[in-house]
This record gives sequence, structure tokens and C-alpha cells, in this order.
Amino acid sequence: MRKYLTGMIAALALSGALSAEEPQWQNDMPTTHVVVKGDTLWDISESFLKNPWLWPEIWHVNAQIKNPHLIYPGDAIRLIYVDGKKRLTLDTSGRIYKLEPKAHVISAGEAIETIPLDEINSFLSRSRVVGKEELEMSPYVISGAQEHLVVGAGDRAYVRGEVEGERSGYGVYRQGEVYMDPVTDEFLGVQAIDIGSGVIENVEGEISTMLVTRTTEEMRIGDRLLREEERSIESTFFPSSPDVDIEGEILAVEGGVSTVGKLDIVVINRGQREEMKTGDVLAIYKRGSYIKDRVTGGKVKLPDERAGLIMVFRTFEKVSMALVLDADQGIRVEDIVRNP
Repeated sequence: MRKYLTGMIAALALSGALSAEEPQWQNDMPTTHVVVKGDTLWDISESFLKNPWLWPEIWHVNAQIKNPHLIYPGDAIRLIYVDGKKRLTLDTSGRIYKLEPKAHVISAGEAIETIPLDEINSFLSRSRVVGKEELEMSPYVISGAQEHLVVGAGDRAYVRGEVEGERSGYGVYRQGEVYMDPVTDEFLGVQAIDIGSGVIENVEGEISTMLVTRTTEEMRIGDRLLREEERSIESTFFPSSPDVDIEGEILAVEGGVSTVGKLDIVVINRGQREEMKTGDVLAIYKRGSYIKDRVTGGKVKLPDERAGLIMVFRTFEKVSMALVLDADQGIRVEDIVRNP
């Protein structure tokens, strides 16, 4: 997993100094790449582009292919020219079919992956961002079995509040940071820190019994229950530059630290409202400092310095969570994020 991430990060770091306004082609790119098992769309894009998140802009869709994003071993990715511009197209004539007595239909599950998110899932956060009232009005842990004050996986806990009934699943959360926009002071949401999950076994009035099935740390009295949601994190996604111009800031780093490093989780003050989506790649910039001009006097602001890359993996209404793919220098909360 680390080897996979290191390769992906290196590719992004290499392209970091380049402008993403236009696709930047590799100097030694192939004219044809035949897909083999184990390839990913990111790997293939990287062999052609220095900024591989721009692959959608150079993809020439063949109208005869129903879904050009489904690529299989044996397919050929070919470099062509359309109106004098370089483009990539998909040649499916070399697809590998199994020799069987009956026709073999290739399923979508046999297609190569883009970047398989499940390979980096252990680095990704299960925490959520919710409204303050949503957390305060939710059921909460009132006691462990035998009146224990802390609860672990395999234990039972008593919960007070309205639940959806027996066999319903809940995530257990603890209130974290309150996110406010650093520019407008708008309330953006409350961090609900993932503590674990459980299943309601019995309901008696306002008190329910929950079997704890998973914990990241010991549950405590007062931890809140939120109904389990269908995770918005997909098994694969298509990394790309945002569809709109984005400029925001890093609000927080998961874990409560102020300095950001590679593979850290950060929260930014841009979300679904600003059309952020899973897979969006953003560049991090350190704010240029103000220095005294020792020649003419007065102060002058130095340019913002590019310092890394992040990839959005989960979006909420007003904020998004992102994985730090590259950190060239000391990145901190309040640093700027922009289109790469």
C-alpha cells in the first residue's frame, strides 16, 4: 500500500511545478500503450501526461464505445491528433476473451481501476461534519454494561434517546472542532469524530441496548449516535482538476495538530455548495509574507509559494475532507488551496 501511495505521490509531485491550464505531455511518452492486468487509469495517464489529473481533457471519445471509461486488459490507448491537437483514444480490438464453449461477456468488474480508493482506505477518515443541533439532539451513551464508564468492541452499552428500532446500525461520535469560515465568520459545521459503531439489540422506552461492533478508541459516557450512512467514498474515483475556480483555506488537520504532513487528512472551507466533488485535486500554497523593502522603504508582499497537493475524498455542504498527497515544505492551517 505504501509503495502504491509513494508512486502516486511522486507522480503528483513531479507535476506540481507545472501549470495545469493546459495538459503537459511527457517528453518520452509512447504512441501506444497496451493495457495489462494491474494497470490503473492513473498509471496510464501518467505515462502520457505530467499533470495526469487532466486526463479527461485529452480523452477522445469513440462514439462506437458505450462506456469509454471502462478499459480492459488487451485494449490499446493510442495517441492521435484531432484538429492538430494531441488526444488519446481507445482501441478495443485487442480485448482478451476467455475461450469457453459459450460466449464470454466481459463484466464491468473486469475493467481496470482508476485509483482504487480501497488501497488507501486506512488513511481516510470516517469522521463527519454535521450541524450543531444534529449532534446535540442525537441519542447518546448513558452507561456501559455493569455501569462501566468506558466501552470497547464486543461490549454492550446503554443508549438514551430515540433510535430507529432493533437491528438498526449507528455510528458513535464525539464532538470535535467547530468550523467557522476564516474570512466571513460563517458557521460551516461541527466535526463529529468517529469513535466506533454498533447495532441496537433491544429498545425499552427511551433506553436502548447497543452491541458495540467496532471502536477506534474507548467509548465514553456522552458520546453521540448518528444513523449509519452509506459512505460517500467510492471504491474508485476519477482524479481531476475542479470544474470551477476554487480558492479556499485549510481549516484543520485531523488529529488536532497544526502542521500538515504527507497523508494527513485536512478539512477545507469549500464543499458541495462550491461544486467540490470527490477526486478533485487542489494545490496548496503558503501565504507570501510581508517584508520591509530596505531600498525604497515600506512593506511589500512576497508571492504565495506552492507547497503541495491534496485530493478531495469526501464532501459536505460547506466543507470537504482531503488527503495530503504531497507536502514540499511546512504546510499549516490557514494555508491557501487553489486549482492545480
